[in-house]
Amino acid sequence: MTALTIAGSDSGGGAGIQADLRTFGAFQVHGTSAITAVTAQNTLGVLSIWNCEPSLVTAQARAVLEDFDVAAVKTGMLAQPSTVEAVADLAREGVLPRLVVDPVLVSSSGHALMDEGGADAYREALLPFATVVTPNLREAAVLCGIDVREISTLEDMVRVGNMILAYGPAFVLIKGGHFTEGGATHVRAPDVLVGPGDVVLYDATRIETVNDHGTGCSLSAAIAAGLGLGRSLPEATRDAKSFVLAALIGGASWTLGHGRGPIDHLGWNSE
Repeated sequence: MTALTIAGSDSGGGAGIQADLRTFGAFQVHGTSAITAVTAQNTLGVLSIWNCEPSLVTAQARAVLEDFDVAAVKTGMLAQPSTVEAVADLAREGVLPRLVVDPVLVSSSGHALMDEGGADAYREALLPFATVVTPNLREAAVLCGIDVREISTLEDMVRVGNMILAYGPAFVLIKGGHFTEGGATHVRAPDVLVGPGDVVLYDATRIETVNDHGTGCSLSAAIAAGLGLGRSLPEATRDAKSFVLAALIGGASWTLGHGRGPIDHLGWNSE
């Protein structure tokens, strides 16, 4: 089975295209890619970004789609509104099956990863074609035009999920990796899948580690892999959550770089 990731390159190897391809490989899925931007980054942060022309992104995607039987697609960092719209044009043609949209807007170090107008482009152009959109709390707040501090309970996560659902995706997965309750970091890391008349909670223990770079990319890539393998969205999400949890545990004690390091995609530390 083949999956396609449309995302940016991370020179530090922890997130983006690099994390997506490792995740696909962990699920025994052949990974293909269309690179949207080249970043100069490491575990300490993003130093510089060079955006690819949307026509080049489209050309890469078409080259893959015209040759491979792609069963699922995920998007990550699209970097600029024109690229979001270019990907939406492909989706409109019906050539991006089982589309998982990870609306990457800001890095975990606070660096903007989307030009101005990106949230509007997501809402108006791409989200209506998504099988599932997977924002973290900050991204969900931006998409809804609210302050992230308004998302402090599970009920808030469901409410925001329904707000995003109104933009047209089939499902919304609100990721709770930065979930707080009562102003303090919570001991759990809940994700909430919201669909028409349906809510599913995926809970897990929060792993105390600085090595969490690329968890969002990896989760959405794992969901795409599961969908491509024929699993239902709730099953694919459950398996993706378990995969990321195991990868966090496996890489928790690593000392790769001097900041927020990568996770153990390939189970090197598994028993």
